[in-house]
Amino acid sequence: MVRFGHIAGDPMLDLVNTVDWRLGGYERTENLKSFSDVVDWCVESGLISEAEAMALRDLASRDDAQAERERQQVIAARERVYAALFEDDPEAAADLADMYRAAIAAADLVRTGDRWQWRDREIDLHLPRNRIVRGLVALTQRDDLDRLHQCEDARCGWVYLDTSPRRNRRWCNTKDCGDRNRARAYYARQKEKAQRP
Repeated sequence: MVRFGHIAGDPMLDLVNTVDWRLGGYERTENLKSFSDVVDWCVESGLISEAEAMALRDLASRDDAQAERERQQVIAARERVYAALFEDDPEAAADLADMYRAAIAAADLVRTGDRWQWRDREIDLHLPRNRIVRGLVALTQRDDLDRLHQCEDARCGWVYLDTSPRRNRRWCNTKDCGDRNRARAYYARQKEKAQRP
């Protein structure tokens, strides 16, 4: 069963969307509530294998405190990339760069077939964070970031790459935020008509 939204056009933007109602104040809801949630998200997003997930859950069961610190670090990385990309925050970008240096220090650059990739030296509780941070930095280097967009719902805050031909996608999901906002606009128009003399 898929637990998380995968609508953004890049797995790392989907990570940014692991907060519901990002702009909704008290309605804001964190979806990565446990280290196990982080592991589930990584499996769904293809960052870790089922075998790695089993090993990570076992490690987490033996060190709850460290697992919780890792969850918080993942959330911190997620918020840094959001601030860098959507708020143009240089301090957030610098923090992300620091996280990246630590993430690559835990891996070797190896050739697999015709590709080069990072290979982590061991499976430990840092593994999800390290892979996520490397993915977040890769996201910042995409050549189509001019297509980055944030849902125009006033409370939603989900983000995505607008790949529509006219670059006019307004909502993260037309069946959710789109329908809700169109209905709201329709009822506002009807109310305005009813109030006219």
